[in-house]
Amino acid sequence: MEDFADLVFTNVEAYTVDGQKPHAGAVAVKGNKIVFVGDVTRVAAWRGPRTQVVDGQGRTLLPGFIDSHFHLMHGAVALGDIQLYDVQTLAELETSVQKFIADKPDLPWLRGQGLRYGIPSPEEPLTRHHLDAIEAQRPLVLLAYDVHTAWANTAALEKAGLLHGGPPLRGGAEIVMGEDGLATGVLFEMAAFEELLACIPEPDEVGKRRLVVNALTYLASLGVTSVHNMDGDAEQAAFYAALEDLGELTSRVYMPYSIGPETPLEALQQEAAPMRDKFQGGMVHAGAVKFFMDGVYESYTAVTLNGYPDRPDNAQTSYGAQTSYGSGEPIFDVEHFARMVSEADRLGLQIFTHACGDGAVRRVLDGYEAAQKQNRRRDSRHRVEHIEMIHPDDAPRFAQLGVIASMQPLHAPLEGSDIDIWPSRVHEEDWDRAFAWRTMRDAGAHIAFGSDWPVALPDPILGIAAAINRQPWLLGNNAHNQTLEEAIAAYTRDAAYAEFQEAQKGQIREGMLADLVLLTDNIFDVPREDVAAVRVAMTVCDGRIVYQRG
Repeated sequence: MEDFADLVFTNVEAYTVDGQKPHAGAVAVKGNKIVFVGDVTRVAAWRGPRTQVVDGQGRTLLPGFIDSHFHLMHGAVALGDIQLYDVQTLAELETSVQKFIADKPDLPWLRGQGLRYGIPSPEEPLTRHHLDAIEAQRPLVLLAYDVHTAWANTAALEKAGLLHGGPPLRGGAEIVMGEDGLATGVLFEMAAFEELLACIPEPDEVGKRRLVVNALTYLASLGVTSVHNMDGDAEQAAFYAALEDLGELTSRVYMPYSIGPETPLEALQQEAAPMRDKFQGGMVHAGAVKFFMDGVYESYTAVTLNGYPDRPDNAQTSYGAQTSYGSGEPIFDVEHFARMVSEADRLGLQIFTHACGDGAVRRVLDGYEAAQKQNRRRDSRHRVEHIEMIHPDDAPRFAQLGVIASMQPLHAPLEGSDIDIWPSRVHEEDWDRAFAWRTMRDAGAHIAFGSDWPVALPDPILGIAAAINRQPWLLGNNAHNQTLEEAIAAYTRDAAYAEFQEAQKGQIREGMLADLVLLTDNIFDVPREDVAAVRVAMTVCDGRIVYQRG
């Protein structure tokens, strides 16, 4: 054969996620395409004098992982902040902040990322007074791991003009005020703390490029070859396209156009649709819009059908009727959302909508159904992002409406007794409806998995381990855990389907894009409880080796 492969994997246990040919012992790549999937004997014909041969030694070869819910720029910039993901006590928080200050003594503002709720304790919320005791001179802002709550010291509140509060806010956003008439330092939802973040100097273009390249290197080490970004505009898409031109983009990026309540209807046709038309490359492509319907349970901003058990004064409504959305303030009212999504649907744009609460999920599904009735049904593949709670009446509607469930395994506490405060926000009798992956799958929904990085770690192996190892929160509850094959498919084939790319990637099949990940083990031979320890040995994106374990 004169037309030899550039790269050959041999002696692998390839799980192709292709129902027609689920397993193979060898794979060959030429350029950026897979050209052979088969047995070790036949792949020899593809080997030439310049072919790079990788002996898989019986380890698993998978399609490259696709993270279906991601914030690439935010995560990249956050890598330069105080890392608080492992902090569990006030003393540990102080140690982390002081160490960061010692390493970077000249920063005018200090920002931390990834702080969990419940510090110092669930009964004693973190306030500016706690933060003043850690750092009183320089402004200090800490973001919760879900980026729906911020805590600020007095200096930061004064600099942002928020110490005495601010204007009325919508969508559950709140600058929490104290009995002394001053802000406590707790701020719920982005609308409440965007003025704080606007005060923090952002890196210049050179600095952003350095941080993003650093993040891409990190993602390559985890086997991530595609991400569905959840925030964006044409400027951000152009940034990634420039990285592609420089040969520095090592993950494909699907970019949306971000929509807020203040976004005019005309922007969909004047900005979102042209962005889709401009960015249709193999590494960077657009064609979606992103909405928020509610906040999160942790900050009491999710729209929930059955109220919050630890806030008995919270309004509750019956959730038996399809028209009842429960308690909590939605970000879009019914008419506004229906009008916006109907126009986006008319323009052929895919729609992503953040909805954590079961009331928000119902509201989004109603909006999508209204768009179908107005525009006629098409293969739109609109998506609901998160779905932390689902009412049984709404689970079948995903398949009925052709809506995709985009969910994140690492968001779910492994057990109800976990230190995560999430279970305390939901009535115990409703726990069985939380993070209900099995319910959704059994109802026929297409499920795509992701991380929501930097909210959770962007490691798909950890996500797979969480999906297969989750335990029932109460005796008699459904664990909602997935089989290993289902979890892998949700990070590959089904995630590709969720961005209309199932004919190009997500499976190891001849003619598809050469996005591949070689693991350090045969993951199917590893005990279920040890899957999280499996690592990535090599990552290939667009036919190019972008990571190789040392």
